[in-house]
Amino acid sequence: MSTILEVKKLALDLPERERAALAANLLDSLPGILSDDDEGVAEALRRDAEIEADPNQTISLAELDSHIQGRRL
Repeated sequence: MSTILEVKKLALDLPERERAALAANLLDSLPGILSDDDEGVAEALRRDAEIEADPNQTISLAELDSHIQGRRL
């Protein structure tokens, strides 16, 4: 068994609180994906402003699920 699979198995056997702490530590060890210069941040801020300006344009999770199911048929 490869080391990564062994580590994964050991991690999944941890209690939930310890898995969460491990996951947080691993994520903190990675470089940030988005930065203030990233276009993704600007897009997220633009979309947030749109929703703040007109909350009626949002849909619920149930509505989203319904749209997705409709496309699959």
